[in-house]
Amino acid sequence: MNLNGSLQILLYLVVLIAITKPIGNFMAKVFEGEATFLHPILRPFERLIYRLCGIREEDDMPWTTYAVAMLLFSAVGMFITYGLLRTQGIFSVFGWNPQGLNGTNMTPDLALNTAASFTTNTNWQAYTPETTVSYFSNMVALATHNWMSAATGIAIAIALIRGFARRSSKGIGNFWVDIIRSTIYVLLPISLIGGIIFIAGGVPQNFLPYQIVTTLEGAKQAIAQGPVASQEIIKMLGTNGGGFFNANSAHPYENPSNLINLLQIIAIFVIPAGLTYTFGKMVGNVRQGWAVFGAMAIMFLTGAFVCNVAEQAGNPFFAKAGVMTTQTATQPGGNMEGKETRFGIGASSLFATITTDASCGAVNSMHDSYTPLGGLVPLFNILTGEVIFGGVGAGLYGMLMFAIIGVFIAGLMVGRTPEYIGKKIEKFEVQMSMLVVLILAASILGFTALSANTTYPPGDTAQTFDDKHSADEAKLPAMASWNHQNGSSPSNYYGATTNNLNNSGAHGFSEILYMYASSTGNNGSAFAGITSNTPHYNVTGTLAMLIGRFLMIVPLLAIAGSLAAKKKVPESAGTFATDSGTFVALLVGVVILVNALTFFPALALGPIVEHFQMTQMKKPI
Repeated sequence: MNLNGSLQILLYLVVLIAITKPIGNFMAKVFEGEATFLHPILRPFERLIYRLCGIREEDDMPWTTYAVAMLLFSAVGMFITYGLLRTQGIFSVFGWNPQGLNGTNMTPDLALNTAASFTTNTNWQAYTPETTVSYFSNMVALATHNWMSAATGIAIAIALIRGFARRSSKGIGNFWVDIIRSTIYVLLPISLIGGIIFIAGGVPQNFLPYQIVTTLEGAKQAIAQGPVASQEIIKMLGTNGGGFFNANSAHPYENPSNLINLLQIIAIFVIPAGLTYTFGKMVGNVRQGWAVFGAMAIMFLTGAFVCNVAEQAGNPFFAKAGVMTTQTATQPGGNMEGKETRFGIGASSLFATITTDASCGAVNSMHDSYTPLGGLVPLFNILTGEVIFGGVGAGLYGMLMFAIIGVFIAGLMVGRTPEYIGKKIEKFEVQMSMLVVLILAASILGFTALSANTTYPPGDTAQTFDDKHSADEAKLPAMASWNHQNGSSPSNYYGATTNNLNNSGAHGFSEILYMYASSTGNNGSAFAGITSNTPHYNVTGTLAMLIGRFLMIVPLLAIAGSLAAKKKVPESAGTFATDSGTFVALLVGVVILVNALTFFPALALGPIVEHFQMTQMKKPI
């Protein structure tokens, strides 16, 4: 671990702590209906939206109505997005499609996967953005969801907070009011200021066609353009992560400098961290919010340091003239494979930790090129349910779910009914929390097992499978085009999932595991050695994303409704203090143990065994 990497991590944490209270206090006022410094400007606009949409902001919804509104809002958005992607060729007005990209660039399964991806705040991209989606599709079909899905996540977190804060209430708030306030008071002002800063820092914002330039070697190269800055800020702030360019935040247009890189990683955590203070403020005890923040910060620091140390050490096999001398030898310069030289190992490993702690998924380095232990950190971050600050809203409500499990365990140890924030935690809340844990684990492990064991039909080889299906390219022009662009054979495009890996063995398994962890965890980053644009991966990935988003949210809304209906329980001598260091340690332990026990066998088959294979290499590769 070098000094530079350590200082970057600690400086980032100091900045995060400094901004948590102001943004958290501001959001508490917004969602409690109090006036803020933005109300003189934005309140008339908010009222206008209510009138136009027929929304009565005083209406209070029971959790079932809140859940139905959220599901309908998401379903309609996903349906519209699918339609726009399939017909993007007709939207060439106003110069929004200068490259002439059309619907054939999006096969039905890819369009379905992409629509689900952006609806669920995953932003998994099984396509190459520069050659697949037009400016119109980027702005209307995709970037719109960066706002909608982020606002939905914040709304769900606020609804759960109300469950703890209210007494004997039938309602948990108004979904429509919550997403409107999330958008115009939280997301919009920060995005406007951030977008201007990004433009000033060198991020382009235009509608120019791709520029053809001559390189120093005399070759012709197309330089992609587009409205990048406006989408870059909301991609980070909303923990969406979908890149305007295929290289994502390693691209100099998306991330032109170290200053912009710092602002991006601050934007990823600013709302998730702020919501912890919002939680404490709304339940009437800010220490409760800081306790949750503390648990998140401990796990963040642990992951950041482990990842940085692993990448700085690199592969011990290359420690000295291609010969490993000791098990603790380090690679000169560390593992720079897949890293942007502008940022180096320190900023890259920190970015990788932050983007997978949150459900952001933006990358400024390639996680597939990390060392086994370095890659284990972002993978495990996602497997925790991304509760280490997590996505906007999602991190908080995921961590509160683990808090319920934690106080239940504490109650078992002291022999009394568990309590949290003055509410008795009973059978229903624990059942719903464990249901979420089991659903997410079943999705990740189930789809991974299915894909790791899906090969050609019985009796077929790769060649015979290709021969049988090669004629289908004539029937499916979009598939033929896809194969031509990607150098893929029909066996790759259809269901032979193990044939779509750049690596065999443990690392190949990690690529599959990471994909379904990322999809279910609504993260969107990847071990990019996997070729995921196939019907099998597109369809199963779609299911994983929908499961990870909505089969987590609905049980948590049910918990919110149950808690809101309960009376406050006065503290007694036997009450377990949930604003103490002991509770922070318990919460961290519960998150790590539940997920370690659940996913250790899969991790052992992937990055852990790969680490031992790496340290046991005897000759140059």
